[in-house]
Amino acid sequence: MSRITPFASPLLLGFDAMEKTLERISKASDGYPPYNIERIGADSGAPERLRITLAVAGFGEDELDVSIEENQLLIRGRQVEQGERDYLYRGIAARQFQRTFVLADGMQVLGAGLKNGLLSVDLIRPEPARMVKKINISVSQ
Repeated sequence: MSRITPFASPLLLGFDAMEKTLERISKASDGYPPYNIERIGADSGAPERLRITLAVAGFGEDELDVSIEENQLLIRGRQVEQGERDYLYRGIAARQFQRTFVLADGMQVLGAGLKNGLLSVDLIRPEPARMVKKINISVSQ
């Protein structure tokens, strides 16, 4: 039995990369670290923003990396073990993570900040210019 995908319509041309991205996202659904995504309304001429906030308690600035690769926002964390310790109980592990967010065309990262164990990444999507292009029709005899 073949699987019908949302992009199987002959009217949707060039969306095969989007389909692969959706498959990759559905497979990578680890719950760590927890995160919020909020919309911050436009004010005083500033455009509407999105803010992604991740709970990264125990991570320092030098143990976090925020980067953009192609159309993906990658947030990575890697804690370094701090030598030999004699734990009576260890409930907090030095755990690494990678969280990926797919960005729509035109999305821009304004910056990232770390405060009280929360990493916040602000994004904007500038209003795209509406483009209409006239295509000439050639007539062959």
